[in-house]
Amino acid sequence: MSAYTIHISHILAEYFDEMSLMLLATLLVVYGDIINKHIKRTLSPYHFVIRCALFVVLCAFGYGALTVYGAPFLHHLFNYIAYEYRGLAFVVAFFALGLAAERRRYI
Repeated sequence: MSAYTIHISHILAEYFDEMSLMLLATLLVVYGDIINKHIKRTLSPYHFVIRCALFVVLCAFGYGALTVYGAPFLHHLFNYIAYEYRGLAFVVAFFALGLAAERRRYI
């Protein structure tokens, strides 16, 4: 099994940065509605113009910053996994997100 996991990691190694970004973006798609509901509840007492402006700021800058700074952090976390299992860990993480999306009825 170790030879297969090393082979998977070797094939995917040059894409680990992009895969971290894809993984974080998928996380935001699957769980972003929870964040939006919380923000909606928090902003509900304010005037429409303030709610609208803060929601745009959240979406444009909040999710953007989370993506820009979260993807390298996620990549850094995956670097703690031994190289021979890192590619397999990415594959398993994507399958786990697929299962989460299925449970949340996104698929």
